[in-house]
Amino acid sequence: MPEHTRQPHLTVPDAKGLARVQRRTLRVVVAGQILGGAGLAAGISVGGLLAQSMLGTDGLAGLPTALFTLGSALTAFLVGRFTQRWGRRAGLGLGFAAGGLGAIGVVVAAVADMVPLLFVSLFLYGAGTATNLQARYAGTDLAEPSRRGTAVSVAMVSTTAGAVAGPNLITPLGDFAASLGIPPLAGPFLLAAVAYLAAGAVLLALLSPDPYLLARAVTEAARADDGGTSPAAVVRRPGAGAYAGATVMILTQIAMVAIMTMTPIHMRAHHQSLAAVGLVIGLHVGAMYLPSLLTGALVDRIGRVPMAIASGVTLLAAGVVAAVAPGDSLGLLILALVLLGLGWNFGLISGTALVIDATVPENRPRIQGTIDVLIALAGAGGGAMSGVVMASSSYGTLSLAGGFLSLLLIPVLFWTHRPRAVPA
Repeated sequence: MPEHTRQPHLTVPDAKGLARVQRRTLRVVVAGQILGGAGLAAGISVGGLLAQSMLGTDGLAGLPTALFTLGSALTAFLVGRFTQRWGRRAGLGLGFAAGGLGAIGVVVAAVADMVPLLFVSLFLYGAGTATNLQARYAGTDLAEPSRRGTAVSVAMVSTTAGAVAGPNLITPLGDFAASLGIPPLAGPFLLAAVAYLAAGAVLLALLSPDPYLLARAVTEAARADDGGTSPAAVVRRPGAGAYAGATVMILTQIAMVAIMTMTPIHMRAHHQSLAAVGLVIGLHVGAMYLPSLLTGALVDRIGRVPMAIASGVTLLAAGVVAAVAPGDSLGLLILALVLLGLGWNFGLISGTALVIDATVPENRPRIQGTIDVLIALAGAGGGAMSGVVMASSSYGTLSLAGGFLSLLLIPVLFWTHRPRAVPA
């Protein structure tokens, strides 16, 4: 039986009704993203430091990022498929629940000093990271085409509160964990467990009617009214914009993850405090999400491609500043990581909008999930290689490599958007 017939019939409301559902959807997504943001900050802030402590080596400090990014890749695939069949609510709710269980496992592994359990739990913890990223699509399902960038930005900016607070709670969460007999570096994962499980509960309970299922019903009704083809006959190949958007998001993810992962290690090697690490990462995560409302408006107003190009240029600037900054210069490292987050923000929102524009409801979740798999795998590669590059060379070399890599998105954009000759 085709996928589009597997759901119960949804009554399609009028334009005002759809606008009301969209507003409610955005409110629920905002609540879920605030909670989810607090959960994802743990792995960014202390995952590498916890592995360094348990493994006793810097060379594998990028492994936690690689593990939870691989976990996010699998989850992105599954969430895309779940959404295609059962809607956003099921996919996002279950993804956050898995991330919460992974965070609990990290805490148990730290207490028991069980490295294999740490690795498995970090892999599972990555489910929350992928789900937090996938939630940005829920706000776009019912959005007008001219407002898609803004809709993505609403979901992303909502992540800021939790994501910025998380790294800056490293010290108090560490003290709280120590009072419970838990290693201090595992403290942020206590917050992640609660945050992810709460985010999943909010989405499962409140994301109704399901925005994706309703968007698909709207498309089917419009097609039937126009006497068009049935949903099963719709061409399922995405447009060129989907490939361009995927490339933008993949390259920006590699650059961001590689530099971000090694920054706490670099700072600790120069005797900077955990509080300083938390400040730098907190501001970095803030730059990843806080400018989203402005970025979304710019993506809708001046275009997807110009903002994607701005992403590559900003990431290059971040790499250069990080490379020349002395290891004990808190100010310059803050500037570098803020630019890094801002470049990633430009790339993710413009790339997401390119993908949405190039897909239709019948194929959108599947393609979105597949692209997020590639993004996650790119991040895993960046995280794994970052430790190797830094151990064999330097943080400066790593930062420059990440910055220049991001510029590759510019020729790809020009290639995919060049005028095509019309056959005679």
